[in-house]
Amino acid sequence: MSLDPRAAESLLAFWADAGVEALYAEVRQDRMAQGLEALRPRLVAPAAPPAAGPTALRGPALASPEAAAAAQSARELAAAAADLDQLAAAIAGFEGCPLRFQGARQAVFSRGAADAPVMVIGEGPGADEDAQGAPFVGRAGKLLDKMLAAAGLTGRAFITNTVFWRPPGNRTPTPAEQMACAPFVERAIALVQPRALLLVGAASAKSMLQRTEGILAMRGRWFEWRSEDGALEIPAMPTLHPAFLLRQPAAKKKAWEDLLTLTDRLDRPARPS
Repeated sequence: MSLDPRAAESLLAFWADAGVEALYAEVRQDRMAQGLEALRPRLVAPAAPPAAGPTALRGPALASPEAAAAAQSARELAAAAADLDQLAAAIAGFEGCPLRFQGARQAVFSRGAADAPVMVIGEGPGADEDAQGAPFVGRAGKLLDKMLAAAGLTGRAFITNTVFWRPPGNRTPTPAEQMACAPFVERAIALVQPRALLLVGAASAKSMLQRTEGILAMRGRWFEWRSEDGALEIPAMPTLHPAFLLRQPAAKKKAWEDLLTLTDRLDRPARPS
C-alpha cells in the first residue's frame, strides 16, 4: 500500500517543526563496533584547537565571507533607516540575501501597528505573502490573526519574518540567509520598541535566540533577546507556527496557552518605580 504524498509531507513537516533532524537507518547498525573502529586510527595526539577569538557577527559560527559581507552591508543600510518606511525601502533595495534571486517576486517586510507592544516574528514569506507583499496573509496568517484576536491582541502586533523573500518551495530559510537579514529585523525591533517578541516556529526561535533546541522544547518559555550591541533586551517567547497548527490541530491548545501567558505579561500592571 502506497503512502499518500500529502500525508507524508504533513508527517515530515511535523517532525521538522519538532526539531528532529536525523532518522534511524532502515538496517540495524552496530554503533559500538563502528565507534571502536573509528577510534583505532587516532593513535596520535590531536592538534590543539585554535585559540578562540572575538566574533564580529552573531549567527553561524563558521559564516562564509559572503554571508559576513552581506550582514555588514545590511547593518549599514539598517542603521541609516530613521523610520519603518525607510527600513522597508532599504530592504527592498538590498541585494545581499540570496533568496532575492531565487524566484521571489518582491520583498515582504511587515504589517501591523508601528508602535505595537508585541512583535511577531515568523520564518519567511510563503506563496501568498510573495504575491501580496505582506507577511502572514495566507491560511496560516488568517489563523494567526484569529488567535491574536481571541487573545485580545488585535491592533497590538507588528508582524514580520526572519527573511524577507520567499524561499523556493517554501523551504526553511538557511542560517546564512537569516544572518543576511538579521540587521534589518534588529532595526525593526529598535524602531517599534515592542515590550515582547513572539517567535513563531522553530526557524524563527533558533535564529533570534541563537539556540539549537526544537520548538516543542522552547515553546511557552520566556527568554531574553538581546541586540548585537547589547543596548536592547526584550523578553521573547517561542510558540508553534500556525502552519504547524493547521497540520496538527490538537496542538492549538499549546499555542493558546502561550498566547495567554504573553497577554498576561503584557497586561500585568507595571511595578511602581
